[in-house]
Amino acid sequence: MSVTNGASSSHPILGCARQVADAVKDVAGIQAVFMTTSEKQTALVELARAEARLAELRLRVLASADDVAEATAARDAAAWVSHATQADPQAARAEWHLAKALDQREQVAARMRAGDVSVAQARVITRGLDDLPSSLGPDLAARAEETLVGLCDRHRPSELRRLAARILDVVAPDIAEAELAKKLEAEEDRAREKASLRFRRLGDGRTRISGTLPDAAAARFTGCLDAYGNPRRDHLNSDGQGAGPFGRTSAGDTGEFIPLHRRRAYALIALLEALDPRQLPEHGGEATTVVVTISLDQLRADLATAGLVDPTGETGQLDITATHARRLACTAKIPPAVLDGKGEVLDLGRAQRLFTRAQRRALRLRDQRCRAEGCTIPAKWTEAHHLKPWSEGGRTDLNDAVSLCSHHHHRIHDHRYRTDRLANGDICFHRRI
Repeated sequence: MSVTNGASSSHPILGCARQVADAVKDVAGIQAVFMTTSEKQTALVELARAEARLAELRLRVLASADDVAEATAARDAAAWVSHATQADPQAARAEWHLAKALDQREQVAARMRAGDVSVAQARVITRGLDDLPSSLGPDLAARAEETLVGLCDRHRPSELRRLAARILDVVAPDIAEAELAKKLEAEEDRAREKASLRFRRLGDGRTRISGTLPDAAAARFTGCLDAYGNPRRDHLNSDGQGAGPFGRTSAGDTGEFIPLHRRRAYALIALLEALDPRQLPEHGGEATTVVVTISLDQLRADLATAGLVDPTGETGQLDITATHARRLACTAKIPPAVLDGKGEVLDLGRAQRLFTRAQRRALRLRDQRCRAEGCTIPAKWTEAHHLKPWSEGGRTDLNDAVSLCSHHHHRIHDHRYRTDRLANGDICFHRRI
């Protein structure tokens, strides 16, 4: 495809385009650093207004460029622009749709020509107007357009999007609630139809989760995670570095709150470990469960591995550390299958080995907080830990239990640390040399 010059070369719009190009070329070598502060402020505002005017002019030409596509056998004007200007096809198509919408929205286009409405604002307004019910009528539709355009001098595109969604409250309050209900119902149905959740093993010990949920379900999900993980924060080690709730130290941590996305991930992990399989639907004739397989020697060793039987059946068994297996035995209703040297099951753990709800309440009442020395996490956010591991004959009773926050519960199972029990019942941690 090629750009051709014809008899239209003297058209005022083409002359304007050349004048703009020449004007910009005239200042191409001038450095803005030598402008005063007030001049920079004025230039930034005026250039933004000029950009809106120029964008409206370009979109006006694009809206009438169907003949260009026909003359060059392009699929449409957007495809021709993408090829001729090396623009991204998706971006070119979005501009083409906006151009067609502005061709029908004279008030929006007029305010763009005046430099009062940006491209982003125009896109939000046109989409909001397109979502209005067809039964609204031309007069109310024009009033809605006028109202939204009038808000552009005080609201950003993100704010306009919310206002456009409720514009019926202003122009047609008698039908606004009913129309909103119809819209929400359609959105909920579409969201449920499009809901998805995918898991992809990355091969380095991590799994990527991606998907979409209906807004209401996502709100409940994030609410649960935020409530579950809110008080969890990094605590400083003796060397001044931060250690996350999983007991791993990373340079650069300063003891500040963990980023929200990471805190939610930690909360989800802790929430999954705390799920009671007896409350889950049956799978294969019994309650859904996960089994950890580990030998007795591995269970007692500091540096060893175990196998986590994948309940989905996709991978058979996942490798985890013995440290992780021991911690799961404390907090999660995950039975460990302890094997002898021949691979025969010596003991299949039972959920009854976990502390009961009544025991956990009594434990929290007794300890009041995480019993790691110096930790102030309240008891309601702690987990019950066996002072003597069950693999070594520990008992599930209050005399053999202590409350630990997520961070210190991970740390106490970390073979890089040893612990002492202080006279007041606190746990003191020491880094092994």
